[in-house]
Amino acid sequence: MLRLNRVCVVFVSAVLCSFVFPLQAQDVPSKKGSNVPSGAELYAQHCAVCHGNDLQGAGPFPPPYRKPPDLSRLARRHGGKFPEAYVSKVLRNGVTLPAHGPAEMPVWGSDFAAKERIDEAQVAERIRRLISYLKAAQVQ
Repeated sequence: MLRLNRVCVVFVSAVLCSFVFPLQAQDVPSKKGSNVPSGAELYAQHCAVCHGNDLQGAGPFPPPYRKPPDLSRLARRHGGKFPEAYVSKVLRNGVTLPAHGPAEMPVWGSDFAAKERIDEAQVAERIRRLISYLKAAQVQ
């Protein structure tokens, strides 16, 4: 029940933020007829609520969650190279949970598959597009 309430809060916040905050980083829009949203669309729908539209962790994330990490400086924090494998792993599997308290990062790999009823190839494509979007939005 608690997980369902958290998911509802995050979903409602994401929907509200997609109308309130303009998307700042650019991305190639999804092609007409494509059922896979662009990386920018996926970020706005699923990530901006916590990480903010500027990727800097300033989204209106709900309590009791901590401030999310700044995604605009991932490359800088990893020696100047964008950590694609690490980001893919986090998107697919979430993050290691503390001993107590709620999970702070949704497991998008299984969430995409379950909620959107898509197969592994479509999940992989969504994750690839999110990674491409994040990589292109890195601050030097």
